[in-house]
Amino acid sequence: MIKNLFRKGEDRSEAPIVQEGGGQSGTILVVDDSPTEVHIFKKILEKQGYNILVAKDGQEGVDLAKESKPDLILMDVVMPVLNGFQATRQLKNSEETAAIPVIMVTTKDQKTDINWGMRQGANEYLVKPVAPAELLHKIRALLNE
Repeated sequence: MIKNLFRKGEDRSEAPIVQEGGGQSGTILVVDDSPTEVHIFKKILEKQGYNILVAKDGQEGVDLAKESKPDLILMDVVMPVLNGFQATRQLKNSEETAAIPVIMVTTKDQKTDINWGMRQGANEYLVKPVAPAELLHKIRALLNE
């Protein structure tokens, strides 16, 4: 169960999200070329006890996923070298990484983008900015937590 640590009437703009009963474990690979987005994801996920790996483009993400075998991948779409669609397709077509869940997290919000992302093998598709509770809910569902 997720609870808010602020009292009624307090500023909740930076409300921490705490998992009652302890933190999570596991490794999440964040593939995003935006330092700001990476910082946001790290802040949310590290508070929940996840180990975070970071890749700055799609090719680095594919390589790091093959090397480290994370429990889950958060994948941006608009990136240099390989975009998120291409990287996800490569991951899902590789026997060694096909089973790793991928959540696309991007500003691309058109129905065609969402459909294309899912067709490349994404397990979920979230549009930025993402609410921390929604992100954690999707992660926990995919990791069976």
